[in-house]
Amino acid sequence: MPRLLDVSDDVRAEIGDEEADRLLTGENAPGSYDCTSCRTPGDTEQERTSTVLFVGDETAVLAFAHATCIPSQVVPVAEEQLQGAVRSITGEEGPGADGAAEEQAPVTVTVPAPAAPADRGAPPGNVPTPPRQAVIGVTSGLVLVNGAVQPALVVEPTGPIARPGSDGTEDEFLSLLIEQGFTPVTQVEQEPPTLAGWSVLLAMGRLHALLQPGGGGGSPTAWWQAHQPLTVTDGWRSAVNGSSKVLVFAAPAGSIGQQSHEDVLREALDKAAAAGVLVAAVMPLAGT
Repeated sequence: MPRLLDVSDDVRAEIGDEEADRLLTGENAPGSYDCTSCRTPGDTEQERTSTVLFVGDETAVLAFAHATCIPSQVVPVAEEQLQGAVRSITGEEGPGADGAAEEQAPVTVTVPAPAAPADRGAPPGNVPTPPRQAVIGVTSGLVLVNGAVQPALVVEPTGPIARPGSDGTEDEFLSLLIEQGFTPVTQVEQEPPTLAGWSVLLAMGRLHALLQPGGGGGSPTAWWQAHQPLTVTDGWRSAVNGSSKVLVFAAPAGSIGQQSHEDVLREALDKAAAAGVLVAAVMPLAGT
């Protein structure tokens, strides 16, 4: 029986026309599934469903998601991430592996700042760093904005981020973000504008990446990608699935810190805004 599947051109190019056609006719597609984004049940015979292909160095995993959660796309991930996802899908992860992290709010992960691409201008996180390479920390939490609790991410490097091609150590992190469209924040309770072309990738119930527009109108690429998918709380995931958007705040090194409670995180955001060192943008959930 034909399925209500969306197979993007990128996914079709990876899996081939023959396999894509088998999926669309229902020959090689599930009827029911657990959405790789919101983790709730879906049905390919009853609702639009996205095919999401996770591709590592040696492994590829085809997953399914509600089309209202994320679009059909190819998601490049590190091979070790993909192997962990396979273990999760097959139930090989140890019991309670995510339990402790699920109870924490906010949740933080750090990754090395990626290197600048050689062929085009670098986005704010994709910049060369001083000899002591900066690490970008991403913290998830719920923040009260416009009288409503909203899902937020806070991005903060551990050291200065230099401008591409610069040999100096001057921190250009905020300037680079503003050039990309982030808005300076003076009051946290006011929602910032949506940043066109950027999105937050939540897949398999975990935070994978912040995506930016691809060069030349191509597919989105990762501006920041977790070295291991970040487990978020049930409350955060529920909030983002309800609103389909995330507030992304960013500040220079030492402005926010790793706060253990959301009320303390909010205080740190307010102080950064008052000091004029906070920028923000709204990003859709895995939008394009």
